[in-house]
Amino acid sequence: MILVVFLIAYMVRRRLDSLDALEGDALWRRWFHQGSVAEAGRESDIRNGLVLVAVPAVLVHLSVYGLAFYGWGIAAYPLEILVLVLLMGTPGWRQSVEPYAEAWHRGDMQAAWHHIQKHLPASERGAAASPETMHLALTRTLLLAVFQRFFLVAFWYVVGGIGLAVLVRGLVALSEQWPQAAARPRFLKACEWVSWIPVRLLSVTFGIAGDLSGWLGEARPAIAGIRKSTSDLLMISANGSLTRYALDPARFSRIHPDEWASFGGRSLSAVRDLLNRSMLVWICLLALLVIAGIV
Repeated sequence: MILVVFLIAYMVRRRLDSLDALEGDALWRRWFHQGSVAEAGRESDIRNGLVLVAVPAVLVHLSVYGLAFYGWGIAAYPLEILVLVLLMGTPGWRQSVEPYAEAWHRGDMQAAWHHIQKHLPASERGAAASPETMHLALTRTLLLAVFQRFFLVAFWYVVGGIGLAVLVRGLVALSEQWPQAAARPRFLKACEWVSWIPVRLLSVTFGIAGDLSGWLGEARPAIAGIRKSTSDLLMISANGSLTRYALDPARFSRIHPDEWASFGGRSLSAVRDLLNRSMLVWICLLALLVIAGIV
């Protein structure tokens, strides 16, 4: 049933994303409000955040285990679907990316920037940025958001169950939304550790779902190292797996200057298609694991 549960949750979540509905991050923000006050000198302490993430993870795990123990295992599946729907999703992205692509096509880079500025990290929200820098910042953020809110959740759900998926997704939320900013780098480091295997698996998937020869040249050396950040590895892998310089705006503008106006929309479309194909590969792999009786 693990395959069926994930498929249902994934399809529901994609539909909700298209409607810009049910933002899971809003629930995390409200839950983390309990950590808005910290003692002087302990702003970087992470224990309260870990407790606030561990509590829902343990409760969900115990609920599923309890239902199965008392012979109501079938009732656990709707609960897992609901939790997965809340954990996954990138609502708001489609409503920003489409106007961004239209503004890029018009050549109005200032309007394009304003459409996507809220999605970027605070360090990259400066108003002065070249179109190339702006687009690469957007693509990097999009790749990381989809990875953390779909692929990372899917990996740990299959490996460790719904409780572990909640815990890992909670770490991502802590790194982005914990009220004490001084503690966020420590949560981010934890996210890097739990992402180490999944991001490398996704990198390989990019090669399978995209241009394998290009991926072998660009990303294969990178996945063997341990120092590459999650976002860097995603960008390197996607760049190698995509053709026609979809993630190399500077080179594209030199080789295809007449098509520069359509670059923004075409590049984002290529990235979305790569992510969709990669998720299809993961679903097929999960189906094979289920058939083999491994999961």
